[in-house]
Amino acid sequence: MMNMDFLSGFVSIIGSPNVGKSTLMNRFVGQKVSIVSSRAQTTRNRVMGVLTKSAYQIVFLDTPGVTTPKNRLGEYMLKVAYDSLNEVEAVLFLTDAEKGIRDKDKALLEKLSSAKAPVIAAINKVDAAKTETIAQMREQLEEVPYISDVLEISAETGTGVDALEKLLVSKLEPGPKYFPDDMVTDQPERIVCSELIREKALVLLKEEVPHGIGVGIDKMQVREDKGITDVWATIYCERDGHKGIIIGKGGSMLKKIGAEARHDMEWMLGTRVNLQLWVKVKDDWRNSLSTMRELGYE
Repeated sequence: MMNMDFLSGFVSIIGSPNVGKSTLMNRFVGQKVSIVSSRAQTTRNRVMGVLTKSAYQIVFLDTPGVTTPKNRLGEYMLKVAYDSLNEVEAVLFLTDAEKGIRDKDKALLEKLSSAKAPVIAAINKVDAAKTETIAQMREQLEEVPYISDVLEISAETGTGVDALEKLLVSKLEPGPKYFPDDMVTDQPERIVCSELIREKALVLLKEEVPHGIGVGIDKMQVREDKGITDVWATIYCERDGHKGIIIGKGGSMLKKIGAEARHDMEWMLGTRVNLQLWVKVKDDWRNSLSTMRELGYE
């Protein structure tokens, strides 16, 4: 029999690229389940994060930043973002206090007018923005008829996040515990590992290699007797010139990407990790359905 005192539900986090959606979800669930970098289009799949407390469970859907698609991967990401608006208890619309409300935010807001769930707006990065910009944004958002609440937060420092959690809980209904207490994401371990490698590559390569980086985990196995997980992975890029940059002089960049990714993997898997990395060129893979499938974009 269902416990009528227990509340549960789904919340979709949506916003333009780079407004802090992944950082916010990672803060809610208390560990890293979604990759974060200062570059747009970091999240490519709908990543699910689970926050469980004694009286409620919130299942967060962290969607890709909504932008105009330039290739098949872009079209897939847009579909993922909008599909997440159906069947949720609340939509959390995130904006960036440093940037204000831009045309792309307005266009996205218009799309939310058809959402069946209450729309909550959170102004993120308030710790780094001017007071007058925040006040102006609040005024603009409060004028939107289908936005039920406007909050000011910093996903980075945690300011206002407790108040936001409390508000989201008020939108939940009595329901089942969808996931076990210790589960924080539905992403299989190999997908999280591939995303950790991609995050390190994006951060370390800065602007040198554009977004044409995909990571595939070729094989993962645990040596039970030694407490070591062996991971073989391939970084795919779209041009020969990019391959050289990813490998770096004498393999220095690839070593650096591997060392940083291994550190996060060990923390997540709870074992030592032996990571073997390769780099391959696959022309225009972001328009290839078979490669996208191979890399986990179903």
